[in-house]
Amino acid sequence: MSATITASMVLYHNRPECFGPAIQSFLDCDPRGRIAIVDNSAQSLVHDLFHHDRVTYVFAGRNLGFGSGHNLAFGKVARGDFHLLLNPDVKFSAAAVQDLLAFAASDSGIGAVMPRICFPNGSLQRLCKLLPTPFDLLLRRFIPVSFLQEIRRGTYELHALPQDRVIDVPSLSGCFLLLRTALFKELGGFDERYFMYMEDVGLVRRIGARARTGYYPFVTVEHAYTKGSYQNKRLLGYHVLSALKYFSKWGWCFDADRTERNAKVLRALVRSPDPSEVART
Repeated sequence: MSATITASMVLYHNRPECFGPAIQSFLDCDPRGRIAIVDNSAQSLVHDLFHHDRVTYVFAGRNLGFGSGHNLAFGKVARGDFHLLLNPDVKFSAAAVQDLLAFAASDSGIGAVMPRICFPNGSLQRLCKLLPTPFDLLLRRFIPVSFLQEIRRGTYELHALPQDRVIDVPSLSGCFLLLRTALFKELGGFDERYFMYMEDVGLVRRIGARARTGYYPFVTVEHAYTKGSYQNKRLLGYHVLSALKYFSKWGWCFDADRTERNAKVLRALVRSPDPSEVART
């Protein structure tokens, strides 16, 4: 019997025309699939799909944040083999989910896997990254020296990442992330100390201590990706606060685990592909 899947989505004042297609796309990918939606908006959002028999809608009544919202949703539906974290602003096909699910189910060592993520114009989003250092975040946000930013961005965002084979990556985005349900449950889900930002970095890092965290470039998902903290000072404040919590937990200048994991993927980028890493021949 094929692997089963559930999903979760967190909403916050999103437009129905934005999140409706993503919900429908998931429902179309598997007739057994269930999705839980947590609405963090000040007033309950409205959509016909909230009444679908495979949709569980929860109005939180307050903004729980990204990680806490997904944890709540996960608890409502987590009965499948895999669980898909969905942003409301993604577009994808049923075939993409089935392909990603088949790959994850084929290797019991996979704990999390992310597909190729693109902007609406088709250009690649650089969402596979190294584990961040404080310098990476400071340089990206607060040190406006373009040539330094470009040099470091190429390494930190793994611009040399191959698009023709599967490769393990230490940091993946939570915008469209397939997780092994049992492992996500064992880890207690997201660390709820992060209100917004860095929660997916911390989660994938904890998964990576127990299992593979892979990039699967053979299917593509479209993501609007607004980078809100680059435009909104309040969101920037949340980002800074989350970064402080992250580095206080994992280490600032000295983080041996970060050094080892980052070095491992950088080495993999310059060697020949291992047959075990190639999903298709």
